[in-house]
Amino acid sequence: MDLQLTDVSLRSIAVSEMSNNVYLLTSATTGQQVIIDAAEDVEAIESLVDAGAEAGPADAAHVTDVLTTHRHWDHVRALKPITERYDARTIAGVNDAEAITEESGQTIDQPVAHGETLSFDGFALDVIELRGHTPGSVAYVLRDSGGEVVIFSGDSLFPGGPGKTWSSEDFASLMDDLEERIFGQFGDDTHVLPGHGDATTIGAERPQIPEWRTRGW
Repeated sequence: MDLQLTDVSLRSIAVSEMSNNVYLLTSATTGQQVIIDAAEDVEAIESLVDAGAEAGPADAAHVTDVLTTHRHWDHVRALKPITERYDARTIAGVNDAEAITEESGQTIDQPVAHGETLSFDGFALDVIELRGHTPGSVAYVLRDSGGEVVIFSGDSLFPGGPGKTWSSEDFASLMDDLEERIFGQFGDDTHVLPGHGDATTIGAERPQIPEWRTRGW
């Protein structure tokens, strides 16, 4: 993916046997770079960062932060080496932060809670907790000044349904959060970029909500 917005350029690659999506946001004004989900393949992520730097206002890698959407092992395998490579700050949901540290060996510098906003050079990301796939899964939301809205949903929302849950209680929790905090707050043109696979939009998924509730997954 290569998407040029007003505030940032957005690039992504798929890595590992799990086809994990790694996202890179590069500020259009300063070149500051933020990675979302350093899943695996350090060299591939470094190449992604270099490509973003070359297209930015300053032709130099400038990764300051690595954000993680949730605790699962396939999303954090490159977290420690990438953090060390760029001397970056690590950010994750408060209710998954300890588990991410245990899984990756990398301490989370800034645990974040639902409703917080992360400010960077020329753009910001809102934090939305989506409880169910894991207790502390979060989505990060970019509201670009050009009018585009992008949700980095991790493994909580995909084309065709919510993320995997392991009990009826977790499924209900995730669906409640998705309906209230995502579908109830964002318009149909909103982009959804998940942790694996293809992107979608809120409008493409909204009509399927009753079906998801009925089938239970």
